[in-house]
This record gives sequence, structure tokens and C-alpha cells, in this order.
Amino acid sequence: MNMPVRHRTGGFLEQILPPLNWSEPIASEFDDLYERMGRLLESAGGVSALAGRTQWAPLADLHETDNAYVVEAELPGVQRDAIDVEIGNRELHITGEYKECGNEGVLRRTTRRTGRFEYRSALPVDIKSDEVTANLTDGVLTVTIPKAEAATPRHIEITD
Repeated sequence: MNMPVRHRTGGFLEQILPPLNWSEPIASEFDDLYERMGRLLESAGGVSALAGRTQWAPLADLHETDNAYVVEAELPGVQRDAIDVEIGNRELHITGEYKECGNEGVLRRTTRRTGRFEYRSALPVDIKSDEVTANLTDGVLTVTIPKAEAATPRHIEITD
């Protein structure tokens, strides 16, 4: 089933309320809260339940091994050059776009997602961001984020 697409033309408050004389910090805090709620709903159901969002989140697993954190995201049919992987501010951010295939005739039904996608995941502090690798094989993007060596406790001798 095709769903109508609405494009966002401003912050959340601008969409649902008449113009108010709120200071910029208060309005931006509400917009930030709205965006966070959208990410929470996307992570729970894969698609944003908030109106105006045209992005979807791919299905993904995040697991931890002894040496790394590994994210496996399902992106079947997405080309390697249409995916962007970034790490910053203790967050993994995968974005990209899945373009519609050019079909002949009239499209009567579709259940495949198309358009922009976004996946975000919070990361712990103890990672080696300069050694992160990403690999796309058989429609699965695997991002490996090595752990930094934790400081091991040691006994300190007290001297005279």
C-alpha cells in the first residue's frame, strides 16, 4: 500500500500550533524532544509514527563481542555508494537512500520501502573510532567498532 508523503517545512511546533512568541531556546528544546521521540518510535517499529517523517530505519542488530561492538543492518538492494556511515558524539549514524526500481506498466501494489533511511545507535566511550570498518555483503551492512583497551587496575606502591 502506498502512503502519502508529507515533507516537513519547519519544526514540530510550527506544524501544529499557530505562531507563538516563544523564545528560540524553548522552541528548539521542544523540537529536540520531538526528534528524540521520533527516533524512539522508529527503533521500536522501524517506521516513524510521527507525521511528516519520510525516513525509515533498517532492521539491525547490535551485539558485543570481547573485542568489538558489531552492527548488522539489513539493506537489501541498496548500493554501496548510496550508504553513509559516520561515528561522532558517541553515536553511530548510518544513512542513505534506496531508490525505486524503474518498472514497466502501472504499479498496483508495493510493500518494499524506498526513499531515505537512517539508523542511529548510542555508543559507549571506550571505542577506537579510527579503526571502525564497514562491509556490505549480500545486502547486510556489517559495521565493526573495536573496543578500546580498558585501563586495568594495578597496585600502587607507597614510597617514603
